This record gives sequence, C-alpha cells and structure tokens, in this order.
Amino acid sequence: MSLDPFGVVVVVCAGLLTATALMALLRAERGPSMLDRTIALDILASTIVGAIALEAAWSRRIDTVPILVVLALVGFVGSVTIARFASVEPEGEGRILTREEIAAQESARLAAEDAERVSTDPEDHGGGAQGEVKE
Repeated sequence: MSLDPFGVVVVVCAGLLTATALMALLRAERGPSMLDRTIALDILASTIVGAIALEAAWSRRIDTVPILVVLALVGFVGSVTIARFASVEPEGEGRILTREEIAAQESARLAAEDAERVSTDPEDHGGGAQGEVKE
C-alpha cells in the first residue's frame, strides 16, 4: 500500500505532533516552576489544536473549525490568566487611593522636589521674597 504525497505529509506531521505532545507532557510533569508547567500546557493545547486541524485536513471536513477556534481561545485565555496571577504587582498597583493618600503622596513629592532643588542650587538660600522675579 503506497501513500500519496499528501498522506506522507500527514504522517510526518502526526509524528511531529506526537513528539511535541510527549515532550510537553514531560515538561509539565517535571516542572520545576509553575510557569514551566504553564508553558508546557499551552504547548499541549496548541498541539491538540494542530492535531484536530490535521485530522480535518486529512478527512477534508470543515465542521471542526468551531472546535479549533474554541480550543485556541481557551488555551490563550488560560495562559493569559495564569500569567496575570503569576506576575508580581508593585504594592499599591491597581488600587484606588483615598484623598488623604493622594494628598500625602503629593506632599511627599513636593518635599522631595524642594530637597533636590536646595541640594542642587548653591545660590538658593531658602527662596526670595514673595513676588520677587529672578533673572
């Protein structure tokens, strides 16, 4: 039994997808970190999408396209969600500040600017009289 060129391509692709799935499963099992496992499972989801697309091409069916779209979206959303929760946010990031906290930050910023101005301008001795124009 001889395979046509398309059949050879399908067999080679199936072998590569199988090898990819096995390596991804191995990486997911070994880890060592959560992000390694996340990437491995994302690769596994992509491999499954590729395998379903290969089967659809082999059988010349288009009714599996919605399944491919859903699996691709699930894989993408899952990866983004895990990456979002794994990332470390700076303290206070994404939190709405109260008026008092905003005022405290503003006064601290102004004090830091005044300290920098005094330390960098040797001619400044505490500022001039109110309304004085510097040249």
